[in-house]
Amino acid sequence: MGYRNLTDCVRDLERTGQLRRIDVELDGELEIAAVQRRVFQAGGPALLFTRVKGCAFPMLGNLFGTMQRTRFLFRDTLPLVQRLLAFKTDPAEWLKSPGSWPGALRGALHLLPRKVGGGPVIRCRTRIDKLPGLKSWPKDGGPFITLPQVYSESIAQPGWRHSNLGMYRVQLAGNRYRPNQEIGLHYQLHRGIGIHHAEALKRNQPLRVNIFVGGPPCLTVAAVMPLPEGMPELCFAGLLGGRRIALINRAGQLPMPAEADFCISGTIVPDKLLPEGPFGDHLGYYSLQHDFPVLAVDAVYHRPDAIWPFTSVGRPPQEDSVFGAFIHELTGPMIPELVPGVHAVHAVDAAGVHPLLLAIGSERYLPYETLRQPRELLTQANALLGTGQLSLAKYLLIVARQDAPRLNIHDVAAYLRHLLERVDWRRDLHFQTRTSIDTLDYSGPDLHQGSKVVIAAAGPPIRTLSTELPCDLSLPQGFSDPRLVVPGVLAIQAPPATVNRGQADPAVESFCAFFGPEHPIRQIPWVVLVDDSRFTASHLDHFLWVAFTRSDPATDLYGVDAGTKLKHWGCSGPLVLDARLKPHHPAPLEDDPATIKRIEAMAARGGPLHGIM
Repeated sequence: MGYRNLTDCVRDLERTGQLRRIDVELDGELEIAAVQRRVFQAGGPALLFTRVKGCAFPMLGNLFGTMQRTRFLFRDTLPLVQRLLAFKTDPAEWLKSPGSWPGALRGALHLLPRKVGGGPVIRCRTRIDKLPGLKSWPKDGGPFITLPQVYSESIAQPGWRHSNLGMYRVQLAGNRYRPNQEIGLHYQLHRGIGIHHAEALKRNQPLRVNIFVGGPPCLTVAAVMPLPEGMPELCFAGLLGGRRIALINRAGQLPMPAEADFCISGTIVPDKLLPEGPFGDHLGYYSLQHDFPVLAVDAVYHRPDAIWPFTSVGRPPQEDSVFGAFIHELTGPMIPELVPGVHAVHAVDAAGVHPLLLAIGSERYLPYETLRQPRELLTQANALLGTGQLSLAKYLLIVARQDAPRLNIHDVAAYLRHLLERVDWRRDLHFQTRTSIDTLDYSGPDLHQGSKVVIAAAGPPIRTLSTELPCDLSLPQGFSDPRLVVPGVLAIQAPPATVNRGQADPAVESFCAFFGPEHPIRQIPWVVLVDDSRFTASHLDHFLWVAFTRSDPATDLYGVDAGTKLKHWGCSGPLVLDARLKPHHPAPLEDDPATIKRIEAMAARGGPLHGIM
């Protein structure tokens, strides 16, 4: 049976040696987040900060910091959840393992929340300024809730059956919010709360929202789970948590989990937007200040023994990377059902998740064709870009399983090599321009706006990839230090970018025009222009982060001997990607040096943080 509440979870982790109490006073402004990030990178334990400067509530960090610990949290229910998902993917599994039916049916009973008249979460009340004020990065606009569970219901069909529980950024103070009366609610494209908000605006009615913090860990995971539209996250939380979620239902209020640690109740203010941010985000940069909805706070509840769980996001990998891996572990087998012919997908964490999506599909349209080329792959690519949050991908790379049945989609270097051996830049680039991209991605010509490219490769290899730099590799003036990242990918240091947002760069066009028909650079299929080629080529993860977070396909893809034929763009020479930081890009995240110096002193021998970071 899963945990009833977060306190039970903390006790269990402490009993099994997977949690460490930090009893020295630390500040929620920069210090606690910096410690959590360092301990995550070290593969360390969950952390209970018992003395938070200026705050009465303890803070829990790194709860989901390793896959081993995340699986441990749900050890009693994980096999059942996986079995039920397998049944949905392949109904024949019911016939193969009839002995699973009784357990599966009992588990399914946990899907339904149960109504209760009261519970621990409503026993105490406080104010917004009494909550832990976590500030993760120096330029953050204020304190944020980083593991919120934002609950809303359909105005047209109220009740939990038409509810949404999502993890949307919540700013507690700063900017122009009225202290203790207003907080910022940042939700992005393709989020369930947006449907409820649109309904409320259409009917000119206020939208009530509850923000839960804490409770059993299954609630946190449910809030980030990409469930099919129409399946309430509360149902999945009950299944994963091994018990029905107890919901307090009081007249005139939205329900709240009885065992949550905190609940902020309020109403989205109609026709009011206020600046929210900046905030250091999961792409590894600051998301800048923009207008987002405002929540007028009615009440702040908490249980007597409340614990405030948190995380700190930044350039991957971080704790939210474990969320992604865990979700893929649960939902990966369902991909072939969602998109027929697709065998596997991988949203690459090192590239910021949404910017780069790898896929392995099938190429079965013309089995008699002498030389296989992408046909069915393009159908599958379009379907993937219309499926849930996969639609936020900027770069979708897809290859045919028939060409390499054992290709491992999580071996990114091998995948890139397979694709680059087969891709034909004259044929295999397929763009979508002026479309929606991730709100947090600033590479496009405007907020929420950018482009996508599908790179589809199928058939036998058409080139051999060199594992060494070509000899006599001359470059235009200002371009220097060429370095091979992986076979077929060359990073070149370029002058700083200076052009305005959404415009082609004449310097890159001149770079492409420099190379004659016999130039040795033509031995390399993909050239990437960067600010620091040494850093970019030093590790594959560096390349993935630089190349795909700092570029927009329609703006930043160029080519040697490029041209357009029947509105199809391609190039016969190397593809050139401009992955430099542009003037409109936000700054990469950097720790505050003074903060790092303080916590490193605490980590020295004899210090309170020794041995965990």
